[in-house]
Amino acid sequence: MNKIRTRYAPSPTGRMHVGNLRTALYAYLIAKHEGGDFLLRIEDTDQERFVEGAVEIIYRTLEETGLNHDEGPDKDGGVGPYVQSDRQASGIYLEYAKKLVEKGEAYYCFCTQERLDSLKKMVDGQEIMTYDKHCLQLSREEVEANLAAGMPYVIRQNNPTEGTTTFHDEIYGDISVDNSELDDMVLIKSDGYPTYNFANVVDDHLMGITHVVRGNEYLSSSPKYNRLYDAFGWEVPVYVHCPLITNEEHKKLSKRSGHASYEDLIEQGFLSEAVVNYVALLGWSPVNNQEIFSLDELIREFDYRNISKSPAVFDLTKLKWMNSEYMKTMDFDRFYEMAEPYLKVVIKKDLDLRKIAGMVKTRIEIFPDIADHIDFFENLPEYDPAMYINKKMKTDSKTSLSLLQDVLPILEAQEDYSNDALYVTLSKYVSEKECKTGFVMWPIRTAVSGKQMTPAGATEIMEVLGKEESLFRIKKGIELLSNGAE
Repeated sequence: MNKIRTRYAPSPTGRMHVGNLRTALYAYLIAKHEGGDFLLRIEDTDQERFVEGAVEIIYRTLEETGLNHDEGPDKDGGVGPYVQSDRQASGIYLEYAKKLVEKGEAYYCFCTQERLDSLKKMVDGQEIMTYDKHCLQLSREEVEANLAAGMPYVIRQNNPTEGTTTFHDEIYGDISVDNSELDDMVLIKSDGYPTYNFANVVDDHLMGITHVVRGNEYLSSSPKYNRLYDAFGWEVPVYVHCPLITNEEHKKLSKRSGHASYEDLIEQGFLSEAVVNYVALLGWSPVNNQEIFSLDELIREFDYRNISKSPAVFDLTKLKWMNSEYMKTMDFDRFYEMAEPYLKVVIKKDLDLRKIAGMVKTRIEIFPDIADHIDFFENLPEYDPAMYINKKMKTDSKTSLSLLQDVLPILEAQEDYSNDALYVTLSKYVSEKECKTGFVMWPIRTAVSGKQMTPAGATEIMEVLGKEESLFRIKKGIELLSNGAE
């Protein structure tokens, strides 16, 4: 078998949609699983949808996700240019379209927009236009005269109107379409640019693409692609059409969902490797029940034959869980570097942010979660004295007040406010009073944090707050409980 060559061919129209990222990832994995090549091709022939800066987004996203291309605009592999507008400038698409005209597989169409509009009709509530092959009847002399006169034209594919066209997809199997449903699609537009469909076929062939990966919304276009391959006498590539990605309501992901693009997810505090891992599972299932994969593991395990036909549901809750698993195991220095901006939004005081980061590392799902876990370090919140009540620890307002009053002079005498030293001091107190550790630590932790749940224990929190602030908060707790007892 020839070396596998896949491509990712995005249009520079903005941020990279999750579906496009999955297409790039699957194409990359298919190639790398077999030691093949992964190409990047920029399809910018639709000038009206071009967005400034979108090409840079494509490069940056591929780099961040580790989907390193073997060939592309910046890595010439001998089959370039890898940007369609550059290929268009060479006249390559028009050249190949004219070859089809010579074979009778395509024809010039000079119909005005007014005439095309007259062919429109309503079908199931939608306005569609099926071309009637009017210009196919023009003689060679009429065509040449129109061209000589400079009449605007497009070049259309000449599809049969009878019989069927069958193609094979690796996921959906053999699919047959009545030729009567195949419109004579435009290959070359009136501005001289190729249509997306035509340029795809020409470029894929000339670049030696063996496997074409795309969303299943292109299934309906595949018969037209196949007829183009057959018309040229070219080998048809292996098709891998991926299932639709929906949201939790089983509707197509949209920009309004807030998590439709890779950049949306990164801005929301997700890790790039977690996003890649999760996106890989949107439609593909490994042979075992493994869920956490490095990119190298995905390359080793990925088999496109295990891609599902059914729509894949983008479950944000599941992605958050997966992201938290990555955070737990990631290198601390890298975690701190990424967490620091979120810490500084909340913490303005001169506190040890690295220690605070260490407290939340295994407790958050995404970086913005940090704020709710650490806000008490900046300011002691107003809190209900009922928080001192804990049936498991056997504490209530009365016992908590007594405990805080009892340990206050001990903590005032304490000079070393490191976590270990504080823990030794309070553990000694626990032993002397013959009570449980929780009976002592619960009221202290409540007093110094003012929160029901904290990312660390009492002594760890006091270490970060320091002696002065810790004592201030314990005294506030005593005051709060005393007022409640009156």
